[in-house]
Amino acid sequence: MYHLKSLYIFFSILALIIFFFSTTKLKANTFEVENIEISQPFKKNFNKNEVISKGFKEGFFELINSLVKSSDLPKIDQIELSKIKSMVDSFSIKEERFIKQTYYVNIGVSFNKKKIFSFLEKKNIFPSQIIKETFLFIPIIIDQDSNDLVIFANNPLYENWNNFSNETQLINYLLPTEDLEDMNLIKSKSNFIEDYDFEEIIKKYYLNHSIIALIYKKNNEVNVLSKINIQDDTFIKNNSYSKFNLYDENEMSTFVTKTMTIYEDLWKEYNQINTSIKLPLFIRVDNSDLNVSLKFESTLDQVDLINNYSINKFNKEHLFYEVIFNGTTTNFINIMNKKDYNFDTQKKIWILK
Repeated sequence: MYHLKSLYIFFSILALIIFFFSTTKLKANTFEVENIEISQPFKKNFNKNEVISKGFKEGFFELINSLVKSSDLPKIDQIELSKIKSMVDSFSIKEERFIKQTYYVNIGVSFNKKKIFSFLEKKNIFPSQIIKETFLFIPIIIDQDSNDLVIFANNPLYENWNNFSNETQLINYLLPTEDLEDMNLIKSKSNFIEDYDFEEIIKKYYLNHSIIALIYKKNNEVNVLSKINIQDDTFIKNNSYSKFNLYDENEMSTFVTKTMTIYEDLWKEYNQINTSIKLPLFIRVDNSDLNVSLKFESTLDQVDLINNYSINKFNKEHLFYEVIFNGTTTNFINIMNKKDYNFDTQKKIWILK
Protein backbone atom coordinates (compact mmCIF):
# COMPACT_ATOMS: atom_id res chain seq x y z
CA MET A 1 0.00 0.00 0.00
CA TYR A 2 2.80 2.39 0.86
CA HIS A 3 4.44 1.61 -2.44
CA LEU A 4 1.28 2.43 -4.39
CA LYS A 5 0.86 5.67 -2.47
CA SER A 6 4.46 6.64 -3.23
CA LEU A 7 3.91 5.83 -6.89
CA TYR A 8 0.74 7.96 -6.95
CA ILE A 9 2.60 10.93 -5.43
CA PHE A 10 5.44 10.47 -7.91
CA PHE A 11 3.14 10.49 -10.94
CA SER A 12 1.10 13.41 -9.58
CA ILE A 13 4.22 15.55 -9.14
CA LEU A 14 5.58 14.47 -12.51
CA ALA A 15 2.30 15.38 -14.20
CA LEU A 16 2.44 18.86 -12.65
CA ILE A 17 6.06 19.29 -13.75
CA ILE A 18 5.23 18.25 -17.31
CA PHE A 19 2.24 20.61 -17.37
CA PHE A 20 4.34 23.49 -16.05
CA PHE A 21 7.05 23.13 -18.64
CA SER A 22 4.63 22.57 -21.49
CA THR A 23 2.90 25.89 -20.69
CA THR A 24 6.03 27.97 -20.20
CA LYS A 25 8.06 26.77 -23.15
CA LEU A 26 5.86 28.75 -25.52
CA LYS A 27 8.23 31.66 -24.96
CA ALA A 28 11.04 29.57 -26.44
CA ASN A 29 8.93 29.17 -29.59
CA THR A 30 8.96 32.76 -30.72
CA PHE A 31 10.71 34.96 -33.25
CA GLU A 32 12.12 38.01 -31.52
CA VAL A 33 12.33 41.25 -33.51
CA GLU A 34 14.15 43.98 -31.60
CA ASN A 35 14.87 47.69 -32.03
CA ILE A 36 11.83 48.59 -34.12
CA GLU A 37 11.88 52.39 -34.19
CA ILE A 38 8.65 54.25 -34.94
CA SER A 39 7.83 57.95 -34.86
CA GLN A 40 4.64 59.95 -35.33
CA PRO A 41 3.73 63.64 -34.97
CA PHE A 42 2.09 64.38 -31.61
CA LYS A 43 -1.16 66.04 -32.68
CA LYS A 44 -4.62 66.48 -31.23
CA ASN A 45 -5.89 63.03 -32.26
CA PHE A 46 -2.65 61.24 -31.40
CA ASN A 47 -3.22 57.54 -30.69
CA LYS A 48 -0.37 55.60 -29.10
CA ASN A 49 -1.95 52.28 -30.07
CA GLU A 50 -1.72 53.23 -33.73
CA VAL A 51 2.00 53.81 -33.33
CA ILE A 52 2.45 50.42 -31.65
CA SER A 53 0.42 48.77 -34.43
CA LYS A 54 2.73 50.37 -36.96
CA GLY A 55 5.61 48.77 -35.05
CA PHE A 56 3.92 45.36 -35.26
CA LYS A 57 3.68 45.74 -39.03
CA GLU A 58 7.29 46.84 -39.45
CA GLY A 59 8.48 44.04 -37.19
CA PHE A 60 6.43 41.47 -39.11
CA PHE A 61 7.91 42.45 -42.47
CA GLU A 62 11.41 42.58 -41.02
CA LEU A 63 10.91 39.00 -39.85
CA ILE A 64 9.37 37.89 -43.15
CA ASN A 65 12.29 39.35 -45.12
CA SER A 66 14.57 37.02 -43.16
CA LEU A 67 12.29 33.99 -43.47
CA VAL A 68 11.14 33.82 -47.10
CA LYS A 69 12.59 34.17 -50.57
CA SER A 70 12.05 37.41 -52.48
CA SER A 71 9.74 35.68 -54.98
CA ASP A 72 7.31 34.86 -52.16
CA LEU A 73 7.05 38.37 -50.72
CA PRO A 74 4.22 39.52 -53.08
CA LYS A 75 2.01 36.74 -51.65
CA ILE A 76 2.14 38.48 -48.25
CA ASP A 77 2.33 42.22 -48.89
CA GLN A 78 -1.45 42.77 -48.55
CA ILE A 79 -1.75 41.13 -45.12
CA GLU A 80 -4.19 42.84 -42.77
CA LEU A 81 -3.01 44.33 -39.49
CA SER A 82 -5.48 42.17 -37.52
CA LYS A 83 -3.79 39.05 -38.90
CA ILE A 84 -0.36 40.33 -37.89
CA LYS A 85 -1.65 41.11 -34.37
CA SER A 86 -3.02 37.55 -34.07
CA MET A 87 0.53 36.23 -34.47
CA VAL A 88 2.04 38.50 -31.79
CA ASP A 89 2.75 36.76 -28.49
CA SER A 90 4.03 39.84 -26.66
CA PHE A 91 5.77 43.16 -27.10
CA SER A 92 7.81 45.52 -24.96
CA ILE A 93 8.52 49.23 -25.11
CA LYS A 94 12.27 49.69 -24.81
CA GLU A 95 12.33 53.48 -25.00
CA GLU A 96 9.92 56.32 -25.71
CA ARG A 97 10.41 60.08 -25.89
CA PHE A 98 8.90 63.30 -27.20
CA ILE A 99 11.08 65.64 -29.29
CA LYS A 100 9.70 68.75 -30.96
CA GLN A 101 6.08 67.58 -31.02
CA THR A 102 7.03 64.15 -32.32
CA TYR A 103 6.62 60.88 -30.44
CA TYR A 104 9.47 58.36 -30.81
CA VAL A 105 9.30 54.77 -29.56
CA ASN A 106 11.58 51.73 -29.72
CA ILE A 107 9.81 48.39 -29.29
CA GLY A 108 10.55 44.68 -29.39
CA VAL A 109 7.98 42.18 -30.66
CA SER A 110 7.73 38.42 -30.08
CA PHE A 111 5.93 36.56 -32.87
CA ASN A 112 4.55 33.07 -32.27
CA LYS A 113 6.65 30.70 -34.36
CA LYS A 114 3.92 28.10 -34.91
CA LYS A 115 1.42 30.74 -36.01
CA ILE A 116 3.94 32.29 -38.40
CA PHE A 117 4.74 28.89 -39.94
CA SER A 118 1.04 28.01 -40.17
CA PHE A 119 0.28 31.33 -41.88
CA LEU A 120 3.08 30.78 -44.43
CA GLU A 121 2.01 27.18 -45.06
CA LYS A 122 -1.50 28.36 -45.95
CA LYS A 123 0.09 30.74 -48.45
CA ASN A 124 2.07 27.81 -49.94
CA ILE A 125 5.33 29.36 -48.76
CA PHE A 126 8.15 27.31 -47.28
CA PRO A 127 10.06 29.39 -44.71
CA SER A 128 13.79 29.22 -44.21
CA GLN A 129 15.65 28.61 -41.01
CA ILE A 130 17.07 31.94 -39.88
CA ILE A 131 20.74 31.05 -39.99
CA LYS A 132 23.18 33.94 -40.23
CA GLU A 133 26.49 32.95 -41.76
CA THR A 134 29.69 34.56 -43.02
CA PHE A 135 30.75 33.98 -46.64
CA LEU A 136 34.09 34.88 -48.15
CA PHE A 137 33.19 37.07 -51.14
CA ILE A 138 35.62 37.63 -54.02
CA PRO A 139 34.26 39.92 -56.78
CA ILE A 140 36.45 40.07 -59.90
CA ILE A 141 35.66 42.38 -62.79
CA ILE A 142 36.77 40.95 -66.14
CA ASP A 143 36.96 43.96 -68.43
CA GLN A 144 36.68 42.50 -71.91
CA ASP A 145 37.16 45.91 -73.51
CA SER A 146 40.65 46.35 -72.03
CA ASN A 147 41.35 42.62 -71.58
CA ASP A 148 42.12 43.15 -67.90
CA LEU A 149 41.19 41.69 -64.51
CA VAL A 150 40.16 44.25 -61.89
CA ILE A 151 40.55 42.57 -58.51
CA PHE A 152 41.18 44.97 -55.63
CA ALA A 153 42.25 48.48 -56.62
CA ASN A 154 39.72 50.38 -58.76
CA ASN A 155 37.15 47.63 -58.28
CA PRO A 156 34.00 49.49 -57.12
CA LEU A 157 32.38 46.25 -55.92
CA TYR A 158 35.36 45.31 -53.77
CA GLU A 159 35.54 48.81 -52.35
CA ASN A 160 31.80 49.37 -51.71
CA TRP A 161 30.04 45.99 -51.47
CA ASN A 162 29.36 46.03 -47.72
CA ASN A 163 28.07 49.61 -47.86
CA PHE A 164 24.79 48.16 -49.16
CA SER A 165 24.26 45.51 -46.48
CA ASN A 166 21.21 45.65 -44.21
CA GLU A 167 20.18 44.13 -40.88
CA THR A 168 17.68 41.63 -42.31
CA GLN A 169 20.34 39.90 -44.41
CA LEU A 170 21.36 36.41 -43.39
CA ILE A 171 24.69 36.51 -45.22
CA ASN A 172 27.58 38.50 -43.83
CA TYR A 173 30.21 39.18 -46.50
CA LEU A 174 33.91 39.02 -45.72
CA LEU A 175 36.06 40.43 -48.51
CA PRO A 176 39.68 39.27 -48.78
CA THR A 177 42.60 41.49 -47.89
CA GLU A 178 44.51 43.17 -50.70
CA ASP A 179 47.14 40.48 -50.89
CA LEU A 180 49.66 40.92 -53.73
CA GLU A 181 50.36 37.19 -53.80
CA ASP A 182 46.65 36.42 -54.19
CA MET A 183 46.28 39.04 -56.91
CA ASN A 184 49.16 37.56 -58.91
CA LEU A 185 47.77 34.06 -58.42
CA ILE A 186 44.35 35.10 -59.76
CA LYS A 187 45.90 36.88 -62.74
CA SER A 188 47.96 33.80 -63.55
CA LYS A 189 44.70 31.86 -63.88
CA SER A 190 43.01 34.43 -66.11
CA ASN A 191 42.83 32.16 -69.19
CA PHE A 192 40.80 29.52 -67.33
CA ILE A 193 39.43 31.50 -64.42
CA GLU A 194 35.95 29.95 -64.66
CA ASP A 195 37.46 26.56 -63.91
CA TYR A 196 39.78 27.74 -61.14
CA ASP A 197 38.48 26.72 -57.68
CA PHE A 198 40.23 29.51 -55.68
CA GLU A 199 40.94 26.93 -52.97
CA GLU A 200 44.40 28.33 -52.23
CA ILE A 201 42.86 31.68 -51.32
CA ILE A 202 39.67 30.42 -49.65
CA LYS A 203 41.49 28.15 -47.18
CA LYS A 204 43.34 31.14 -45.70
CA TYR A 205 40.10 32.44 -44.20
CA TYR A 206 38.85 29.27 -42.44
CA LEU A 207 35.27 29.72 -43.62
CA ASN A 208 32.84 27.01 -44.71
CA HIS A 209 31.18 29.12 -47.39
CA SER A 210 32.40 31.34 -50.22
CA ILE A 211 31.18 33.19 -53.29
CA ILE A 212 33.34 33.86 -56.33
CA ALA A 213 31.66 36.47 -58.52
CA LEU A 214 33.10 36.82 -62.04
CA ILE A 215 31.70 40.02 -63.51
CA TYR A 216 32.19 40.19 -67.27
CA LYS A 217 32.02 43.76 -68.56
CA LYS A 218 31.83 44.60 -72.26
CA ASN A 219 30.74 48.06 -73.34
CA ASN A 220 27.59 48.59 -71.24
CA GLU A 221 26.76 44.91 -70.93
CA VAL A 222 27.44 43.16 -67.63
CA ASN A 223 27.19 39.39 -67.15
CA VAL A 224 27.77 37.78 -63.78
CA LEU A 225 28.84 34.20 -63.17
CA SER A 226 28.63 33.39 -59.46
CA LYS A 227 30.12 30.22 -57.99
CA ILE A 228 28.56 29.79 -54.55
CA ASN A 229 30.18 27.22 -52.30
CA ILE A 230 28.09 26.09 -49.32
CA GLN A 231 29.89 23.45 -47.30
CA ASP A 232 30.76 20.81 -49.93
CA ASP A 233 28.08 21.89 -52.43
CA THR A 234 28.66 24.27 -55.32
CA PHE A 235 25.90 26.27 -57.01
CA ILE A 236 26.19 28.31 -60.20
CA LYS A 237 24.12 31.44 -60.79
CA ASN A 238 24.09 33.61 -63.92
CA ASN A 239 22.54 37.04 -64.26
CA SER A 240 22.87 39.80 -66.83
CA TYR A 241 22.41 43.58 -67.02
CA SER A 242 22.18 45.60 -70.22
CA LYS A 243 23.06 49.28 -70.65
CA PHE A 244 24.70 49.21 -67.27
CA ASN A 245 27.56 51.23 -65.80
CA LEU A 246 29.19 49.63 -62.75
CA TYR A 247 31.10 52.81 -62.04
CA ASP A 248 27.92 54.85 -61.61
CA GLU A 249 26.99 54.95 -57.92
CA ASN A 250 23.21 54.57 -58.42
CA GLU A 251 23.53 51.77 -60.95
CA MET A 252 26.09 50.00 -58.78
CA SER A 253 23.65 50.20 -55.87
CA THR A 254 20.98 48.50 -58.01
CA PHE A 255 23.46 45.85 -59.12
CA VAL A 256 24.60 45.04 -55.58
CA THR A 257 21.07 44.92 -54.18
CA LYS A 258 19.85 42.55 -56.92
CA THR A 259 22.92 40.33 -56.68
CA MET A 260 22.71 40.14 -52.88
CA THR A 261 19.06 39.09 -53.23
CA ILE A 262 20.09 36.21 -55.52
CA TYR A 263 22.59 35.00 -52.91
CA GLU A 264 20.12 35.45 -50.04
CA ASP A 265 17.44 33.47 -51.89
CA LEU A 266 19.83 30.61 -52.57
CA TRP A 267 20.89 30.50 -48.89
CA LYS A 268 17.25 30.51 -47.79
CA GLU A 269 16.44 27.72 -50.23
CA TYR A 270 19.39 25.73 -48.90
CA ASN A 271 17.99 26.05 -45.36
CA GLN A 272 14.33 25.77 -46.29
CA ILE A 273 11.80 24.11 -43.99
CA ASN A 274 9.36 21.90 -45.86
CA THR A 275 6.38 22.37 -43.56
CA SER A 276 4.31 19.96 -45.68
CA ILE A 277 6.47 17.11 -44.34
CA LYS A 278 5.35 16.14 -40.84
CA LEU A 279 7.37 13.11 -39.83
CA PRO A 280 6.48 11.59 -36.43
CA LEU A 281 9.46 10.38 -34.38
CA PHE A 282 9.10 8.49 -31.10
CA ILE A 283 11.90 8.89 -28.57
CA ARG A 284 12.39 7.35 -25.14
CA VAL A 285 14.26 9.44 -22.57
CA ASP A 286 15.55 8.21 -19.22
CA ASN A 287 13.56 9.64 -16.32
CA SER A 288 16.05 9.19 -13.49
CA ASP A 289 17.32 12.78 -13.83
CA LEU A 290 14.80 15.55 -14.55
CA ASN A 291 17.58 17.78 -15.94
CA VAL A 292 18.09 15.34 -18.82
CA SER A 293 14.53 15.76 -20.09
CA LEU A 294 14.55 19.52 -19.48
CA LYS A 295 17.77 19.92 -21.46
CA PHE A 296 16.36 17.69 -24.22
CA GLU A 297 13.21 19.85 -24.46
CA SER A 298 15.29 23.02 -24.48
CA THR A 299 17.28 21.62 -27.41
CA LEU A 300 14.11 20.67 -29.31
CA ASP A 301 12.82 24.23 -28.81
CA GLN A 302 15.87 25.56 -30.65
CA VAL A 303 15.36 23.46 -33.80
CA ASP A 304 13.16 25.29 -36.31
CA LEU A 305 12.56 22.08 -38.29
CA ILE A 306 10.68 20.65 -35.31
CA ASN A 307 7.02 21.41 -35.89
CA ASN A 308 5.88 20.21 -32.47
CA TYR A 309 6.62 17.76 -29.70
CA SER A 310 4.86 16.33 -26.67
CA ILE A 311 5.15 13.65 -24.01
CA ASN A 312 2.53 11.09 -24.99
CA LYS A 313 3.19 8.67 -22.11
CA PHE A 314 5.51 8.12 -19.17
CA ASN A 315 6.32 5.73 -16.37
CA LYS A 316 8.68 5.72 -13.42
CA GLU A 317 11.71 4.94 -15.59
CA HIS A 318 11.07 6.72 -18.88
CA LEU A 319 9.43 9.62 -20.72
CA PHE A 320 8.13 8.90 -24.23
CA TYR A 321 8.24 11.85 -26.63
CA GLU A 322 6.51 12.24 -29.96
CA VAL A 323 8.40 14.72 -32.13
CA ILE A 324 6.86 16.05 -35.37
CA PHE A 325 9.74 16.88 -37.69
CA ASN A 326 9.71 18.82 -40.99
CA GLY A 327 12.29 16.67 -42.75
CA THR A 328 13.87 13.23 -42.95
CA THR A 329 15.12 10.97 -40.16
CA THR A 330 18.68 11.43 -41.44
CA ASN A 331 18.32 15.21 -41.24
CA PHE A 332 16.99 14.98 -37.68
CA ILE A 333 19.83 12.71 -36.58
CA ASN A 334 22.45 15.00 -38.16
CA ILE A 335 21.00 18.10 -36.47
CA MET A 336 20.85 16.41 -33.07
CA ASN A 337 24.33 14.89 -33.45
CA LYS A 338 25.70 18.43 -33.82
CA LYS A 339 24.02 19.23 -30.51
CA ASP A 340 25.70 16.20 -28.87
CA TYR A 341 22.63 13.94 -28.92
CA ASN A 342 22.79 10.33 -30.12
CA PHE A 343 20.05 7.75 -30.48
CA ASP A 344 19.61 4.01 -30.73
CA THR A 345 17.34 3.83 -33.79
CA GLN A 346 17.00 0.07 -34.19
CA LYS A 347 13.35 -0.02 -33.08
CA LYS A 348 10.29 2.12 -33.78
CA ILE A 349 10.79 3.93 -30.47
CA TRP A 350 14.26 5.45 -30.49
CA ILE A 351 16.29 5.53 -27.31
CA LEU A 352 18.20 8.63 -26.28
CA LYS A 353 21.70 7.43 -25.34
